[in-house]
Amino acid sequence: MSELTEFRAEKDDFFKHHPQSPLTREQKQNFQGLQYFPENDSLRLEVEVERLFDQQPMQMQTSTGGVQTYVRHSRFKFQVEGQQAELTIYQNEDGYFLPFVDSLAGKETYPAGRYLEPEELYGNRFLIDFNLAYNPYCAYNEMWSCPITPAENRLKVPIRAGEKLFEHE
Repeated sequence: MSELTEFRAEKDDFFKHHPQSPLTREQKQNFQGLQYFPENDSLRLEVEVERLFDQQPMQMQTSTGGVQTYVRHSRFKFQVEGQQAELTIYQNEDGYFLPFVDSLAGKETYPAGRYLEPEELYGNRFLIDFNLAYNPYCAYNEMWSCPITPAENRLKVPIRAGEKLFEHE
């Protein structure tokens, strides 16, 4: 079993059984596991970022009408299926945060976007593994409050990696 397959199995177990799962009691009864794209090595990227030096606090709206404070940390460019794309990495006291919406949103992926926690490497480099892209908890249950992906992180390219749209009864 690959490391990613094991990670996904543990996540499914957490969603089905853990008291802090985002699923409701009713959702847990019929839960058969989350849906994922197959592992995609071409979307596991080590990128060089452009640091953003105007790091004024910004307010990111949430799904429940609140706000969360972040700074725009850096941006990076990459290619997906031969097309150029660019994303911004945000930071707060909890670490780095990469929300994004791809061109599959509303069809194969959650319409409001998916999240990643980029791993900082040496220098101005980050590991961005889209295979670990996940839906925010509000994708499963509207009682959760989730940051809404800023317009600058809405991609015109598909990201065929990570978690797919949650289908529930």
